[in-house]
Amino acid sequence: MTLDDLKYAQRARLIFLDRCFTWRGVANRRDLIESFGISTAQAAIDFRVYLELVQGAPPTYDPARKTYIAATAHKSLALSNLTEAFDVLIDRQEDSHSSALPRPERKADPKIIARLHQTMRSGNALHVRYTSMSSGVDQGQWIAPIRFTSDGESVHLRAYSFRHMEYRNYLPIRIEPESSFEEKVLDEPLPEDMDWNTIAVIWLRPKSTLSNQQAKVVRREFGFEKEWLRVETRKALEFFFDHRWGLDETSARLERARTEYKPLALHDGNAT
Repeated sequence: MTLDDLKYAQRARLIFLDRCFTWRGVANRRDLIESFGISTAQAAIDFRVYLELVQGAPPTYDPARKTYIAATAHKSLALSNLTEAFDVLIDRQEDSHSSALPRPERKADPKIIARLHQTMRSGNALHVRYTSMSSGVDQGQWIAPIRFTSDGESVHLRAYSFRHMEYRNYLPIRIEPESSFEEKVLDEPLPEDMDWNTIAVIWLRPKSTLSNQQAKVVRREFGFEKEWLRVETRKALEFFFDHRWGLDETSARLERARTEYKPLALHDGNAT
């Protein structure tokens, strides 16, 4: 039996339990009960299943501390990073002030998103008014929505702009609700989205201005296994990559060593 053999709800609980052992080194039934609101009996079942899955190096029970302790040779059932495991580290007995900074909530009009999606599915063009942070609101333009993308914080719309005669990334939340949303059939096929159909292979290294010790820490922080760290993204999303990874900031800890571009074959399922 593996995690994949379990139903979604129980798999989520066992992944949580696994993160407790991986990142905290200890766990007990109370962790499951308080985090998921399940019964003591269900927590006992989950614990038993978990112990069966980690037979190679199962945790041992410490009667003095009344908790299970991870084995020295513990291996996680589901890999996770520290950010994903944050929930198992916070003290749930603290006051109401959160241990994490609140993240900005990006609002969006579901009706606009639905309209974009429907136009996308129909393969048509849509007339919208869009407010740019650099040039302000326009008087309306035709775009052909292609796909939604995400930079990890915001959802963007990849669309062909008939005004600019190129593919661009738009923030749906900046499309004016007063837009006409007139829809029309395309007269001819759209050109290939070359930037989307090109993979950017980015090789990163610690910032050259860092000391040897600082560079060593950065390599450990970002999980370098070799001299450079290899990351892939679409060429169309490079701008968001630089921003997300802080490469465009003066305090950046990483910088590009080099970037390689690899066109995708048009028959590739990921290409347009």
